[in-house]
Amino acid sequence: MKLLIASDIHGSAYYCEKLLERFKEERAEKLLLLGDLLYHGARNALPRGYSTLETANLLNQVKENILCIRGNCDSEVDSLVLEFPVQADFAYFTFAGRAAVAAHGHKTAAYLKRGDFLFNGHFHVPAFEERESYTYVNCGSVSIPKENSPHSCLLVTDNELIWKDVETGKTFMTRTPEK
Repeated sequence: MKLLIASDIHGSAYYCEKLLERFKEERAEKLLLLGDLLYHGARNALPRGYSTLETANLLNQVKENILCIRGNCDSEVDSLVLEFPVQADFAYFTFAGRAAVAAHGHKTAAYLKRGDFLFNGHFHVPAFEERESYTYVNCGSVSIPKENSPHSCLLVTDNELIWKDVETGKTFMTRTPEK
């Protein structure tokens, strides 16, 4: 399966539109959103093109292709404008023949064991780190990147991780985990 994973849109219709362009361009089967879709959060400045309703409308246009995890800035009221489920804390799938947990990142992901993958957003910095008992993967942030990282999303193929710049579509990092 080919997934496009993204997090931290934070109500930016501008960057949401760019993300959806990448989704279409990459011909991914599903768009896995790791939370913080509409609200920008109290510690973040307003992102470019901030419009929660326009962002919701853009996402609703591809609702049949979206899987979504709730982030720390998402609330039940967001369900009133989004036409897909947004309240799950975790999702589970298989990547490179190993178990993978997808979560926003503001809560500890349960049920990780040696060799598993943890896919997060929340910290706004793309990452791939072999940790003591699992592999940590962060897709970065669509609209409010940190630590001089690009506005990003993550393309996941059967055995490769490809980080893309949301604005240009250019690859800036790849990893092929050992099985």
